[in-house]
Amino acid sequence: MPRLSFAAALAIAALTLPAAVDARVAAPRVGATSFEQLSQPLPLPYDGNADAKAAVAAAKARALKGHKKLLIDLGGNWCLDCRLLAGVMELPTMRGFVARHYEVVTVDIGRFDKNLDIPARYGIKGRLAGVPALLIVDPKTDKLVNAGRETALADARSLSPQGLADWLAQWV
Repeated sequence: MPRLSFAAALAIAALTLPAAVDARVAAPRVGATSFEQLSQPLPLPYDGNADAKAAVAAAKARALKGHKKLLIDLGGNWCLDCRLLAGVMELPTMRGFVARHYEVVTVDIGRFDKNLDIPARYGIKGRLAGVPALLIVDPKTDKLVNAGRETALADARSLSPQGLADWLAQWV
């Protein structure tokens, strides 16, 4: 029986594997090259009086029904990085992208002393390493999709608006 070269085997595998193996979704081009171009004042996305557990449960139900990922945004209005992320998510091109792929719920964590049972539910024990902390959850399994990367945007200001958009797109 003839042996296939490595290149031939790769070519055959590429032709026979399902097309959805690499189904990455590209982030939209946001247009803003710096945070100074965001609408001012920056959003205050966290409601300190909200019932966080009820809000997360309702968002999870909507995500499941809409075949989207659940994005739990943990932070506080005192946090510049949280507000920059919210400002990027409100850009017109991002608003549509986020609405198509995510069901977003914001959760006020106070000064790291409030609603901490929500990240604990997804295996994050103790103090969060920073905010914003984004929990991207598959609503079908209730499992964290971005485990180990929840606080990657805690220094959002070190990225660009496009960098934040690209980060969000990788979890779709």
